[in-house]
Amino acid sequence: MRLFIALVPPSELRRRLGELADFAHARCGGRRMPDESLHLTLAFLGEVEEGQALELAGWVQGLAIAPGEWRLDGWGCFKRPGIVWVGSQAPDPTLAELQHELWQGLEARGLTGRPGRFVPHVTLLRRAASLDTDCFPESDLGWPYKEVELIQSLTDKHGARYRTLAVSKG
Repeated sequence: MRLFIALVPPSELRRRLGELADFAHARCGGRRMPDESLHLTLAFLGEVEEGQALELAGWVQGLAIAPGEWRLDGWGCFKRPGIVWVGSQAPDPTLAELQHELWQGLEARGLTGRPGRFVPHVTLLRRAASLDTDCFPESDLGWPYKEVELIQSLTDKHGARYRTLAVSKG
């Protein structure tokens, strides 16, 4: 099963992120991410055997995440896959520490794949026709968080959909 660990936005923030996705889509084209799939990936695990997924679910449920707030105040893109995203203009040390601690726990459980660089972002568009976000209005959203989720990505003819397998202590 294909898994990742993420922050999932509260419903009001998800609605606001959806509005930003609508704005970006109207200007850049591409494939708009559905509101229900908007999230911040902290650790992409890829394909994991079912037994290991059960162990990871138990581990995630036992995690105590220090509450924090991430500021989404910048737009960006990844050119090669044509992704338009919203995230932070400057690195967020608290979020980087959370991602680092998660990877330490994952590596202790035999998982690999820690990225060389962590760019916290919420993907709004894929395969965008334009990646020009310079003229986009300023964004300044607060994302309070206190838990992470272990999520399974299921893909079918309609695209990817996500299913939460475990939630950390809040």
